[in-house]
This record gives sequence, C-alpha cells and structure tokens, in this order.
Amino acid sequence: MTTGTDLNVVLVHGGFVDGSGWQGVYEILKKDGYRVSVVQNPTLTLEGDVEVTHRALDALEGPSVLVGHSYGGAVITEAGLHDKVAALVYIAAFAPDKGESVVTLTSNPAPGAPVPPILPPQDGFLFLDREKFHESFAGDVSAEEAAFMADSQVPWGVGAAGGAITEPAWRAKRSWYLVATDDRMIPPPVQRTMSERAGATVTEVAGSHSVYVSQPEAVAYVIKQAAEAVAAQ
Repeated sequence: MTTGTDLNVVLVHGGFVDGSGWQGVYEILKKDGYRVSVVQNPTLTLEGDVEVTHRALDALEGPSVLVGHSYGGAVITEAGLHDKVAALVYIAAFAPDKGESVVTLTSNPAPGAPVPPILPPQDGFLFLDREKFHESFAGDVSAEEAAFMADSQVPWGVGAAGGAITEPAWRAKRSWYLVATDDRMIPPPVQRTMSERAGATVTEVAGSHSVYVSQPEAVAYVIKQAAEAVAAQ
C-alpha cells in the first residue's frame, strides 16, 4: 500500500465551524504517514479564505491533496489552481463553477428538499438556529457534541457565502467527492450533480453533513484514494 510520507494533505473547513472538527480525520491520516495541515479560515470573505489556504500551501514542500468540507469546497475550488495542489477532495461540499457561489447554488432549492435553518443575517454574518443544528447539520453526531458545535458556531460572513469563483480548479485538477446521503444542508442530489459536473471520482456514504466528524474513517479513505492516485503518477 502506498504511504503518505511524501504527500501533504491540507484540510479546509466550511461555514459555522472551525478546523477542530477535522481531528478524527487528521489522526487517521497522520497515523498512515501523511503530512497533514488544518487551515483555520476566518470565513469572512472567499478571497480572504483563499489567501489563508494559499499561505498554508506555500509553507509546504511537495505535492498536496487539498480537501474541503461544505463551504470549504468553494475555497478549494478557487484556491486549488495553486501549483502545489495535485488533487482536490470534496467532502459533502460545494463545487461551484465559474461565476457561481454558495449563495447562487442554494438560491433555488429543489421541491421537497430540507431547507437549512440559517437565520437572517446579523451584522453581515450568518448563523444556524441552535435549536435545529443537530437535526440539520450533525444528525449522526451525539446530542452532546452537536450541542457544543451549535454553541461554538463561527460567524459565517455573507461575503464568504456570496464569493464567486473566478476559475474552478476542478477543471484542471483531478477530483474526488464524498456524497453524504443523509445530508440535510446540501441535498444529496445537488452533491451528485456537482460531483458529476466536476468529473469527480465519487463515493457515497450514509452520513449527515457532519460526516467528517461522525465517520472520519470513511472520509480518510476517500482522501487516501486521491493521495494514492497522486503518488502513482
């Protein structure tokens, strides 16, 4: 089996959360020999988050697998043209095309699809309704952990959610996509449409939007698929 001793994995979180949710995935990948970095995006603007991600990549030697969850998928789509990025991995994530943003991708929900309980903007920031956080964002996470995630929400800037992609990296780089089939934030049919458009290698897992927290082994497996493909090149 290919090991990750010569590969970097860079993990990018989404909106409402920070990088600590990657801990389970981080520990598995580290144990398997990968060099792992966790980006702490301020989630104020897409441009700012891309800059922070680029700084993380600049600090590394060798090729990197760039991984994004949820809004982090928009970040890696914009940041992934960096010359150190060898592959992209989307974990229940947005994969916008040129000119698209999270806002445009969610503006016309499919009939019958669950509507994420995002509260009206407060001073330019978005929050999820704490009372509905568990059901919508973290359905397969324990009630205690979901309550902590809800109470420790990171304000998500309207400018980040509305940031438009200038050139999607998935048009130039190989990509992998994990579809969370029980997701109530990004409907699974939307995930499948985005992954197909990107030409991604797709894995489906029965998990919530927080599958990266609840099922780190499944998420790490998809990341390792991408890393092994890079190592075999």
